Amino acid sequence: MKKMLLILALSVFGFANAQKGSVLVMGSLEFNSQNASSSDLEIKSNSFLFWPKVGYQFHENWTAGIEGGVGTSKQEFNNNNNESKSNVFSIGGFLRYSKPLNQTFSAYADLGLGFHNQKNTTRNETLSTVNKGDGFYIGVTPAIFINVHKGFGLNFNIGGIGYNTFNYEGDYGSDSKSFNFNFGKAFSVGISKNF
Repeated sequence: MKKMLLILALSVFGFANAQKGSVLVMGSLEFNSQNASSSDLEIKSNSFLFWPKVGYQFHENWTAGIEGGVGTSKQEFNNNNNESKSNVFSIGGFLRYSKPLNQTFSAYADLGLGFHNQKNTTRNETLSTVNKGDGFYIGVTPAIFINVHKGFGLNFNIGGIGYNTFNYEGDYGSDSKSFNFNFGKAFSVGISKNF
């Protein structure tokens, strides 16, 4: 299958106050779409993910808070005769350590840990199956903050390290564990404002 074409990967909003006692609110939004075809196979894929965070900066360098995510993906094969859908929900907490490098740059790392569940539905002309699973995730994401003008800034990261598990119910599922190390493979940009 051809590599997914990224239509939109945008961090939607982030508001942060860089002083002790402040509240951090941020999130990311991602949408992917792809159409691929060959002489006997046509595949249409779409996915959407929203990942918000809210935290409290309890120390000059430390912020703790909650994070969550909701996402959906769908693949259609051969003009809707076969399709696969997946819905995912996540909720957890995060801990951030940030270190100002100078007035323009800061470095930070987020440690996230939480619970997630997933529902997969597969349908073809003769059979439909539903597969549900629960599990947990843990990940570390380092990033750089650039103060552009009067507290308005951009957040950049190029991947991270993560571990995920899923325990599926029923006859059609199998448990899964995955370790991800994607430095240099993933890239995201966030927007933030310090008040």
